[in-house]
Amino acid sequence: MDAPGGAPGNAPPLAGRSIGFIGLGLMGRPMCRNLSAAGAALIVQNRTRAMAEALAAELGRVQVVDSPAAVAAATDLLIANLADTAAVEQVLLGETPAGVLSGLRPGALVIDMGTTAAGATRRFAEAVRAAGGDYVDAPVSGGVVGAEAASLTIMAGGSVAAFERALPVLRTLGANITRCGEVGAGQVAKIANQMIVGLTIGAVAEALALARRGGVDPATLRQALAGGFADSRILALHGKRMAEGSFTPGGKVVTQRKDMQLALDLAAEVGIELPGVALNRELWDRMIEQGWGELDHSALIKLYED
Repeated sequence: MDAPGGAPGNAPPLAGRSIGFIGLGLMGRPMCRNLSAAGAALIVQNRTRAMAEALAAELGRVQVVDSPAAVAAATDLLIANLADTAAVEQVLLGETPAGVLSGLRPGALVIDMGTTAAGATRRFAEAVRAAGGDYVDAPVSGGVVGAEAASLTIMAGGSVAAFERALPVLRTLGANITRCGEVGAGQVAKIANQMIVGLTIGAVAEALALARRGGVDPATLRQALAGGFADSRILALHGKRMAEGSFTPGGKVVTQRKDMQLALDLAAEVGIELPGVALNRELWDRMIEQGWGELDHSALIKLYED
């Protein structure tokens, strides 16, 4: 389900809306910039308060609060964009600082836009519903570039009513928005996405490293493969980073490793073997052991070059 956003006339699409946002990492900051540009007033909380205060100074119309509970108490729609399942659990259910559930307004909508374990997502949604709210899982693909351009691919899970309620906000952040099913379905789709990303980065890294050893410049190889069956967005973007040795993080190695583990965990739950994913997960483990966990995941080529 993909539809253009926008409001009639010249009014920004989120004018008059108050939106909470928790987690101002690589993706969260540009997402907040796009929400603000669309007219939303933001209530933000981040583990490192200085980062939230810097964003408030940049954007205006941003209120910085000290806890997830304070975000929840100030608005009826809040977004969490966090590193992993444990962080989401702490933000929703934690006591220090107070979690979202302790401040949740009746009827509030919680949108989890990070990549979280599907089973835990369903458990979090049940807790939010028991507290009188509703829940949509809406993980994203597209990296920092997509977050900055508001062109993210968004895979959502939740009831039709909750998804429709979230849609104006999601349209402000993404270009391809799909409801994949009930709560948890968005996370399943994102895990599948990350499997393809991780395995394809592995294939591109091996191919470019082999080409270089065989006497073909990786940049030339990318050009030669463009438009053929081996071409892909990962070859175009991540392959360029590999060829140039430019690994400023858009998607980190540690995050890719976490996502491959989520795929293996889900596979165990549903009874399917994923041998390729298991081997790929080991590559990310080796990257982290080498001290390269904070680099962009395209840095995987370093394993072969070094």
